[in-house]
Amino acid sequence: MSRAEEEQQARLERARAIGLFRYMLIREAADPALTSRQRGAAVRQIAAREHSGPSGEPVRVTRWTLDKWIREWRRGGFDALVPAPRQAQPRTPPEVLELAAALKKENPARTAAQVRRILRAQSGWAPDETTIQRMFRREGLTALAAGDTVPAVFGRFEASRPNEIWTGDALHAVQVAGRKTYLFAFIDDHSRAVMAARFGFAEDTVRLAAALRPALASRGVPENIYVDNGSAFVDAWLLRACARLSVRLVHSAPGRPQGRGKIERFFRTVRGQFLAELTEERAAAVPGLAELNRLFAAWTETVYHAREHSETGQAPLARWEAGSPFPLPAPGDLADAFRWSEWRTVTKTATVSMHGNRYQVDPALTGRRVELVFDPFDITVLQVRSGGKDAGVATPHQVTRHAHPKARPEEPGSGDDAPRATGIDYLSLLGEQHDRQSGDRVNYAALAGEEQATGHESGEEDDGDGR
Repeated sequence: MSRAEEEQQARLERARAIGLFRYMLIREAADPALTSRQRGAAVRQIAAREHSGPSGEPVRVTRWTLDKWIREWRRGGFDALVPAPRQAQPRTPPEVLELAAALKKENPARTAAQVRRILRAQSGWAPDETTIQRMFRREGLTALAAGDTVPAVFGRFEASRPNEIWTGDALHAVQVAGRKTYLFAFIDDHSRAVMAARFGFAEDTVRLAAALRPALASRGVPENIYVDNGSAFVDAWLLRACARLSVRLVHSAPGRPQGRGKIERFFRTVRGQFLAELTEERAAAVPGLAELNRLFAAWTETVYHAREHSETGQAPLARWEAGSPFPLPAPGDLADAFRWSEWRTVTKTATVSMHGNRYQVDPALTGRRVELVFDPFDITVLQVRSGGKDAGVATPHQVTRHAHPKARPEEPGSGDDAPRATGIDYLSLLGEQHDRQSGDRVNYAALAGEEQATGHESGEEDDGDGR
């Protein structure tokens, strides 16, 4: 990828981050259930607060801008909140940014605002604070800090109703079939009921999706999902899925795990009551993930969900069901949310390449940067989007890989969302096709009445020399 393409990719990713920031900001105020008076009050509250912007800088947003974003979201959904990537050339001289970086390294306690004041005093001009802060993040200088901070004090919190907040995390578990397992789990903050739980052989986005997707289909869509900053939880796939389903995704601040006590307590219960029973000898008798997940589901439903929780005084499942029924997502919307996407530039021959495969797209897209949307387990079918709009389907031209490199399947029958056997025997199909074609072929030897015609049922022909 050339430098220009890398810069374009960075602009596109920043535009997507801005869209996610706008969506997270307006989500509650855009609730259709609110009256005009309630929405106005919510917008005023949002406008009165300071927020952490897409790049981490503190920002304030006016009521007029919030109302505009709400109208755009209602009209065009999440894509309407994503701005067009800017093509502007950098206006800050490189030597100024180098001096700003040197000032930060010289004294890590200096903030972007302080560095700007020093630059202005030294040369009479300085870039704005946001530009300096963005450069700090790009160069990895934000990690430089000095002095100790006083820890904040937090009170106990509990969601007011079921499906208001799901808290998720991953637990390193036992070895099965000689391989380490990981448990992805989500619990409802109000009831402590288990919304999603599944073991896998990797702590990645594919195994996370295998746990979360069935839960959303059967338990409904939560208003908020609260997770940590593990690699699987900060993947762009999860951001896209939550935005498509109108879920507010919240990450805990690094080094500040407040609010995660419920999921950590649940994991302590899992260790003490379920994993403790899987001794080395007992775990060796578990043939694979399918059996491990079956045993865990049995423990969850018969023990954990049925027993009174010490904090709520109710059984977790009964407390969660008290808020039912919960609206379920449409199958098509759920499938679209769990697709992945990547960006590519269409070549002059109207083709795009992705992970060794080549696809044909609409010739009108030549030279454009397009988004390819796909199921990670089947990249032979790609949806093309350009400018936030559907632009047809990419037709496979050369296929060398059928699944995304990150979509590593588990063992057969593990219960994960790995590719399922189709039941198609390609060679048998070819044999049947050959038999049908042979049956339709004219047997000239039989027409001539020759006795040896019975030896040519397969349609064999002589070698042309009469032998």
